[in-house]
Amino acid sequence: MKKVKALFFNGSPRRNWSTHKALEKAMEGAREAGAETRLYHLYDYSNRGCLSCFSCKLKEDRTHGLCALRDEMTPVLEDTLDADVIVIGSPVYVHSQTAMTRAFLERLLYPIITYWIDEKTGRKVRYLDRTVFTGFIYTMNNSAQTFPDRFYDKIFGKTKDMMQYAYGHHEVLNIYDTYQFSDYTRYVCNQFDEKKKAYVRETQFPQDLEKAYEMGKRLTEMAAAE
Repeated sequence: MKKVKALFFNGSPRRNWSTHKALEKAMEGAREAGAETRLYHLYDYSNRGCLSCFSCKLKEDRTHGLCALRDEMTPVLEDTLDADVIVIGSPVYVHSQTAMTRAFLERLLYPIITYWIDEKTGRKVRYLDRTVFTGFIYTMNNSAQTFPDRFYDKIFGKTKDMMQYAYGHHEVLNIYDTYQFSDYTRYVCNQFDEKKKAYVRETQFPQDLEKAYEMGKRLTEMAAAE
């Protein structure tokens, strides 16, 4: 089996908290399966997102799947071009991914999403001629019970569809009821029950981390067998 390159992207501004910890467990699973791994913290880089220059859509396109804008994100995006596994993690801010995660997705996906329709099949032509095994880990304050009420399945389903189309494989892990503050007494907040949050952190979160580990391991194993 081939050597697998697995990249992980932390879309949270916080380190050593829920999203970061889940990604570290996913990396652990990937390494267990034999992958070479690397973790990027997206908030370490200046990123304005897509500038709508359309360089990647020109007929004489020379970008080869890489965003044409040159800035701090360029080496990061270059690293994704030969990745076998890509896992992105983001907390949910204002019912969406974080701003840095969205900016990263724009520049990651747009250059490898085509506007070309196969005349025989009527389907969009994929830019990549291989499968990259991708995953997304969401951490959020909402419970599994309130998740559907927020329409997150539809909101984040769009990202899932785009990742699936662009890379050929995508799966999602939702981590619910995450612990927000290290000390709830310091904040104006009566919407959440701190005792319940603490209970979930002690009982459910370790299980979520195990699921993240299994995701990293599973994606790597599939990539290695490709």
